[in-house]
Amino acid sequence: MVYELWENFIHNLFKPLLLFFYFGFLIPILKVRFEFPYVIYQGLTMYLLVAIGWQGGEELAKVKPADIDNIAGFVALGFTLNVVIGALTYVLLRYLTRLRRVDRAAVAGYYGSDSAGAFATCVAVLTSVKIAFDAYMPVLLAFMEIPGCLVALYLVARLRHRGMDDAGYMPDEDGYAAPAAGGPGAADQRRLGEDVDDRVDRGIEEELELSLEKREHPERYANSVPRTKAPLMSRAILQEVFLNPGLILLIGGIGIGFIGALQGQKVVHDQNELFVAAFQGVLCLFLLEMGMTASRKLRDLKSAGSGFIVFGLLAPNVFALLGIVAAYCYANLTDTHFQPGTYVLFAVLCGAASYITLPAVQRLGIPEASPTLPLAAALGLTFSYTVTIGIPLYIEINRVVAHWFPAT
Repeated sequence: MVYELWENFIHNLFKPLLLFFYFGFLIPILKVRFEFPYVIYQGLTMYLLVAIGWQGGEELAKVKPADIDNIAGFVALGFTLNVVIGALTYVLLRYLTRLRRVDRAAVAGYYGSDSAGAFATCVAVLTSVKIAFDAYMPVLLAFMEIPGCLVALYLVARLRHRGMDDAGYMPDEDGYAAPAAGGPGAADQRRLGEDVDDRVDRGIEEELELSLEKREHPERYANSVPRTKAPLMSRAILQEVFLNPGLILLIGGIGIGFIGALQGQKVVHDQNELFVAAFQGVLCLFLLEMGMTASRKLRDLKSAGSGFIVFGLLAPNVFALLGIVAAYCYANLTDTHFQPGTYVLFAVLCGAASYITLPAVQRLGIPEASPTLPLAAALGLTFSYTVTIGIPLYIEINRVVAHWFPAT
């Protein structure tokens, strides 16, 4: 059995789809002078979200009324589980790293959310190996993106209530100093060169790297706002949490597919060349760009410490296994039948980390946190691991766990 699992794992590890990610990952390492046009990346992302959404919406319209309660319960389980994962991340980072608490809170938000890119890759891999899954899973993708935002904002609100300064330091952390009455605060003094320590140097270095990235990709930050602190429940924050472009495109696609199917009309025909036949090709180009970005993000981890790197590689496995077991327990308790691929997709939703929504929320609501470390872990480590080793591994883990729940 072990040999069979290993053979299946190796076979899935080198799917042509994933080879594009490996290829993209090598391009920066080889110092090839190639830059993926960002407007094309935006178009690919928009395409994937809409395509995934309308397919899920059409399948959701086929659900029997008797099964709606079970599906709603499954969505609630996913939402709750991502809240738990965000909290676990915050606690684990306390013991594995020396990150400031505000940085741990930001990372907890990233891991309490999910990844549309990892989800789309998993869908394509499952399709290629002919593993069936319930096509309403995009609904979970939409809802499970929100918990991480709420977890991060809640944790930071607690830190500010307990006395966090303008630079993100707590009273018991090195570098903290209470603002002087009638004069510049400690954060301002550090910026002027007084009481400079290693942590401030690291923060300045991160800001310089972010500035360099802005110069290299100005279009990515054309509509960004300055790194000034906004109220945690401001209109801008709520808009980024619930009305961010990625979430709206996904929900819009679900709604269009759902309404069209209820009226007896398919939004896109099965032989459609753009949204059906081209899906795999578009995803290959998307993974090529993501491989390049992930490779470049790895350099941001040089100051994070080995514990943070270990977390970024091991956490997806822990959270994915938690998701698989929770899904099987839910299926047994509610007598719900899920397709085998549903458990794998749910594992990816639990194990992956956000790299689109959370950076925007952090920029608005948590400017004290590092702008690079959470993204480097989510994209450079966790996304890279999930789409290469993780998905094939989760397929095999699901086959093993399925023997524990033979009635499902």
